[in-house]
Amino acid sequence: MKTLSFFRLVVSVGLCLAVGAIGSLATTPKIPTWYAGLAKPSWTPPDAVFPVVWTTLYVLMAVTLWRLWHLHPPSPARRLAVVLFFVQLALNALWSPVFFGLEATGAALAVIILLIGAVGATIVASARLDTIAAWLLAPYLLWIAYATALNAAIVAMN
Repeated sequence: MKTLSFFRLVVSVGLCLAVGAIGSLATTPKIPTWYAGLAKPSWTPPDAVFPVVWTTLYVLMAVTLWRLWHLHPPSPARRLAVVLFFVQLALNALWSPVFFGLEATGAALAVIILLIGAVGATIVASARLDTIAAWLLAPYLLWIAYATALNAAIVAMN
């Protein structure tokens, strides 16, 4: 792997994992307290599942960003895909502080609905350049859809 390619991969992974780390700062202290006291549906996964799934998804997201950034020359299509990637990443970073930090489940539901749209748009824009990059986001979209249903159920039950 050439030096520039490796550098871009490291930046991509670092950025995506940093978003996850920031989210965990809002999340971790609330799990044994506020979150534990919420009514949740029976299909809520055990708490230990979330960090494993999210770490995997952040790595897949990072590879997507790297592929868009490194494997494709600058173009309006690449710019759009990367901008949409950063929009979804910002919404992703916002959800945990809203849901856990502010304990605002309804507002978090609005954020995650926007996130689904942003991830879908990112997939469409990425597919125009790189089908692998787009497919790498598919598990993320599925997990976000599941998380949206979970968030909505928590809103309804509390």
